[in-house]
Amino acid sequence: MTAISGRAGRTVFGARSMLFASIALVAAGPLQPAQAAGAMPAQSPQWTVVHAGHLLDRPGQAPRGASTLLLRDGRIEAVRNGFVEPSAFAGAPADASVVDLRDRYVLPGLIDSHVHLTSDKAGVEGQLEGVTANIADLAFEAAVNARKTLAAGFTTVRNLGDEGGVTLALRDAVAAGKVPGPRIVDAGSAISTTAGHMDPTLGFRDDLHAALDVNGNTCDGAEDCRRAVRRQVGRGVDVIKIATTGGVNSRIGAGLGQQMFDDEARAIVETAHLYKKKVAVHAHGADGIAVALRAGADSIEHGTLLDDTDLSLLRKTGAYYVPTLSTVNGYKERLAKNPDAYTGEVRSKIEWRIGITGKALERAVPAGVKIAFGTDAGVSLHGRNADEFELMVAHGMTPATAIQAATVNAADLLGLADQVGSLEPGKRADLIAVSGDPLSDVTTLKHVDFVMKDGRIEKDLRAR
Repeated sequence: MTAISGRAGRTVFGARSMLFASIALVAAGPLQPAQAAGAMPAQSPQWTVVHAGHLLDRPGQAPRGASTLLLRDGRIEAVRNGFVEPSAFAGAPADASVVDLRDRYVLPGLIDSHVHLTSDKAGVEGQLEGVTANIADLAFEAAVNARKTLAAGFTTVRNLGDEGGVTLALRDAVAAGKVPGPRIVDAGSAISTTAGHMDPTLGFRDDLHAALDVNGNTCDGAEDCRRAVRRQVGRGVDVIKIATTGGVNSRIGAGLGQQMFDDEARAIVETAHLYKKKVAVHAHGADGIAVALRAGADSIEHGTLLDDTDLSLLRKTGAYYVPTLSTVNGYKERLAKNPDAYTGEVRSKIEWRIGITGKALERAVPAGVKIAFGTDAGVSLHGRNADEFELMVAHGMTPATAIQAATVNAADLLGLADQVGSLEPGKRADLIAVSGDPLSDVTTLKHVDFVMKDGRIEKDLRAR
């Protein structure tokens, strides 16, 4: 029987099957009689017609007025102007299901390129959780946060920090239909150097280090960093996450500048690309951003101190910038509740981050850098992902470009452009609906009325 190690060295046997069978019951509700009896699902095609009052089917292009989408088995079959009845579509049965969104604005399911599903805790509270929560606790927490995220209209996420394999297992459980949640692209455990931002031993006494450092995610020197990448690839990750600079939440007074040598970053990126995995890079300082981009990184997360060299490298390499502005909301809200939520060096870095957030985006937008939407939810609160839109617009983007960042651009970054990000024939039927026009008021996206993922209605708050 497989053993899965937790953060404090705990071992849970058969964790995946037992935990997610339980989570399925809690999150998805009781089984229906046909399911309980083991009945096979219907084999005939499932047809659905969606009538949309307004349709932003291809963000970045002009929206449509009244429109109809024909869905078959969870994918988009056709998109037509006007309200078209099922009988008008060749091959579709006249009694196909009809979803009436004629008084709503419909757009693709949103994509958050930077989340951490296993927790909403941080600071001193998060440090305590690190040595008290076990794998079962984290699994249920991740399942709840995934459901919050889906209900907020985010049908796909990239999870950039895994705890003991929890979100890798959740990814598979969601894909299998066992639990509700967004489609997950997962990075496993993020890689850093010893004493780097993702070193799990930071802030804990020495005799706990062996129990905490169980995921093999720290490395020193090029050869060791290749090993660390292969370790995550072997766990089944979709993407590699690394840190080339210090972090705001790191419990160490080492600043926010470069903390990984060029040969280490290059070894990580080359090894990841060898295995066809993209590389997302946590980086605040300009020097560490440049190291990552020269190595061939695919995205820069946070990028707080982007300088002219970094902007030039972003344009040259075509890497994406993921601003994660929402972190400041999480910091402000926790400090308002508890002024001692963060202590020492972390508190001073947070105050700096609050003051400077958005300045890099204000430089990146006119520089023509490619931007993808990401919140760092977990630092900010899960289910509040759409708060990022308001901040993006406040710091230089338009509602249209912010929405494009959370759909077309994010799908491209995640390697899913052929599946999601727009509402076109052949793509997955992931769509949301809101009452107002998000191109006029992007805060409309904070109040999603209707969510469909893979053709299945996941949320419907329309008045009946």
